[in-house]
Order: sequence, then structure tokens, then C-alpha cells
Amino acid sequence: MLTAKGAATRERIVAAAAAEIRERGISAVKLDDIGRRSRTGKSQLFHYFPDGKEQLLLAVAEREAEQVLEDQEPHLGQLTSWDAWRDWRDAVVEKYRRQGVNCPLGVLITEIGRHTPAAQAVTAQLLAQWQRRLEVGIEEMKAAGEIRAAVDPARASAALIAAIQGGVAILMSSGTSTHLEYALDLCLDYLRTNAS
Repeated sequence: MLTAKGAATRERIVAAAAAEIRERGISAVKLDDIGRRSRTGKSQLFHYFPDGKEQLLLAVAEREAEQVLEDQEPHLGQLTSWDAWRDWRDAVVEKYRRQGVNCPLGVLITEIGRHTPAAQAVTAQLLAQWQRRLEVGIEEMKAAGEIRAAVDPARASAALIAAIQGGVAILMSSGTSTHLEYALDLCLDYLRTNAS
């Protein structure tokens, strides 16, 4: 069990590693870079992450996964009206627009997840949790008669995740959120079009 000071130091190391990976890519980041950014020495890095870089990358993946879901609250847990869906959509677009290339989702999927099998599992768990939260919102809207009964909530929520991921990938490479906005709008229009 870490002390409060120890937990803060560990979190500082993880945050520094995440920032380095976002800015330079996983292959360019060395433990020395992380130590410099977090103001910690190698002995501290190995104290908190005795298995080295792989263990640290897993901690970064877990942190980034939590951040992706936290960034969408409270909207993600309240998708029970079209206004709520629109608020969620706007929050997602605004968050990713502000983050630009410094995106936790992008770091997970395009950087850490490709290099670390344990991080792939974290990413898969994040996507499953995220999809389930969207699915619950679609199910609640169906129960309220706002979405046609024939709409499959699992497929629709998976499509929303894919729309976000695609839009974020384009945003990260082009600097514009237009594709993300259009993809989300089309998904929501599809759900609305199928309302009874």
C-alpha cells in the first residue's frame, strides 16, 4: 500500500509517461525522458514499476482508459432523452477538439495497445464498457418509444464507438474535428430516423 506521497509520485510518473507518449510516440520515449519530465530518478521509476517500461505502459493504458470514460461524464450515464444525447455528442466533440493530438483514446489504440498485449486487454475492456454504457442509453430510449424496436442496441452502440474512433483518428492526423462531428451526427440521425 502506497503512502499519499508515494501515490502522488506514482501518478506523476504515469502522467509524465502519458504526456511523453502523446507528444513523441511510444518508440521514441525512454525511461530517462519520463524521469526528467516527472522529476524522478531511475531508482524511483523502478521502485514504482519494478518490471520496467512494460509495467509503466500498462499503468498508462489503465489511466488513459479511465480518462476516456471520465471525460464523457455526467452525460454518458444520462442518455435518456434526445437533449441528453446531443449534450453527450457536444461534450465528446469539444473534448477531442481541445485535446487534439493529445488524446487518451488515440494513445491507447494507436500507441500503447499495439505494443503491449496487457494494454490491448485494457483497451478491449474500455471499449466494452463504453459500448455497454451507450447500449444502455439506446435501450432506455427504445423502452421510452424514442427509438424503433427493430434497432439493435449492441450494433448501434458499436457503430457509435467506431464513428468516434474514426473521427478521432482523422482529427489527430488533420487537426480538424469535422469528420468526428459528421460521423456522430449521422449515427444520431440514424437513431432518430428510426424513432416511431
